Parts: sequence; C-alpha cells; structure tokens
Amino acid sequence: MQWEFSVEDVVKARAEYGLADFRRDLANEVRSNVLSTDEAQHLRSFNLIYDMCYALATDKKFDDFLSGYAYDPPTCQFLSELKPHMDDNVAMLGAILQRQIMDRVEAQMPLEHAVLDTARWHASVVVADQQPA
Repeated sequence: MQWEFSVEDVVKARAEYGLADFRRDLANEVRSNVLSTDEAQHLRSFNLIYDMCYALATDKKFDDFLSGYAYDPPTCQFLSELKPHMDDNVAMLGAILQRQIMDRVEAQMPLEHAVLDTARWHASVVVADQQPA
C-alpha cells in the first residue's frame, strides 16, 4: 500500500491512521490483487495475509509463523511468495501498534502492561472488525 504519510508520522502521532484504517486498506489491496469473486475465499485470503503482517510486525520469525501451515504446502508457497511484497504493510502495522503502546506508556502505564493491553486491544478490534466488507 501507499500512504501520503510515513511510518514515522504514525509513530509520532503526526498522522491519524489506525488499525481500522489499515485493515480496510489491506482488504482493498487484497481484493485488487487476489483474483477471486468468491467472498469467502477473499475473506480467507485477507485473514491469512493480515495474520502474516501481524506476526511479522510483532517480531515473530517468518519460519515460525509458516510452521503453522506446514500441513498446507500451497499456503506456505503463497505466503513465501507474498512476504517480500509486504514489508511496507508490516512496517505500518508495527507503527500503529507502537503508537498504541506509546499512548499507554505516556498515560503512565508500565511498559509490560502497555504491551499486554495493546495486544488485548488489538484482539478485540480484530474480532469486532470482520473485514473485508
């Protein structure tokens, strides 16, 4: 995806771009690039790609993430081919999460609690937001 602002702008709160915005934009990108008219297939592709971005944005090793799909070689191949093209998306998602953590720390929450609270917040947003629409 392309943005009119940088990852640093998001981290430093100079740009208002949140998780819902990112998920919407990623859903649109997936819709544009994954050639399928089947909405269920599109949702599966979106969820898979989003999960990869989240894993990488939270410093999970790609091979560790991929091992969860070892039973499905076509999925592993798809993710391996897609990964080099997702660096900007991973960086932006990481910036959004980092901003959330920083907001909590600035509100006097200890760092460990801020990280856990951000993870809980993230999970609640993802559950509530069933992209793509």
